[in-house]
Amino acid sequence: MSWLNARPTVLTIVLPGERKRFDAAAEGCFIPVHANSAREAVRAVRERPINAVLLAPAAVPRESMGDIATIAEGFGVPTVAVLSGYDPGAAQRLLEFGASGVRRSVDLSARDGWRRLRELLSYPTSPAAARILARLLPALGSPSPCCRLYFRWMISAAPRTASVRALLRPLGLPASTFMSRFFRAGLPSPKRYLAATRLLHAAALLEQPALSVTDVAYRLEYSSPQSFGRHVRSHTGLTATAFRKRHSLEHALARFDQELIAPFRPAFRTFRPFLATETGTIGQADPGDRAGGS
Repeated sequence: MSWLNARPTVLTIVLPGERKRFDAAAEGCFIPVHANSAREAVRAVRERPINAVLLAPAAVPRESMGDIATIAEGFGVPTVAVLSGYDPGAAQRLLEFGASGVRRSVDLSARDGWRRLRELLSYPTSPAAARILARLLPALGSPSPCCRLYFRWMISAAPRTASVRALLRPLGLPASTFMSRFFRAGLPSPKRYLAATRLLHAAALLEQPALSVTDVAYRLEYSSPQSFGRHVRSHTGLTATAFRKRHSLEHALARFDQELIAPFRPAFRTFRPFLATETGTIGQADPGDRAGGS
């Protein structure tokens, strides 16, 4: 479903003459953002959500390896070396990339090189989202397929989604209709689930030593660090700095499970927040929704 698999934003550090090739390859697959240097890339990753970084060896000088390590290990952003054919210099640079935390490479001169790259970048799930999904989806027990889809969608979209209305926008489903389904199922509100999920992503980002609280606020698209701080305090009673010290992602996941999943596993078995039919229709109204006056 296209609304679930939104195109990821991919930052490239490649030679200027290669940018058009990446723009063409990105069509329908990912949104390319080009940086002129590794230092510029570090700044971009601090200021906005970036799902992956592509590095061309010829475009990254040896003195930039510290910045590459900051992106790959300090920020934890998936980083891929992209080659346009073998040469001794590229081989040496690959070793340097590996020492800096770059674990994957794609040879674009190979027969299936561009296809491999597109497949690698087709899924916008961040490392944090992957950890959250791996822990919470099994914790749901035996949910309905629609319920499982909801959690996958919310967890993946949460870093860039600050409100339930924004979460529902791709569906064209009224927020009041959606909320009423949670109420009738005896579940916490979707607003509470979204807010708690954004805190999970915050906890994951705050584990990265290279990211400041301000960096995390902008990565999660809060309007300001102060807005992020208010959100953390309203849901945890802690300042953002104290939250960082006390709550690892594992601790936050355990609390999420205890408060928002474990008590409601029986309800998840029949819960259909999108009212998905066997044919996959989303957002279909039911008599209860119409009676609710949404």
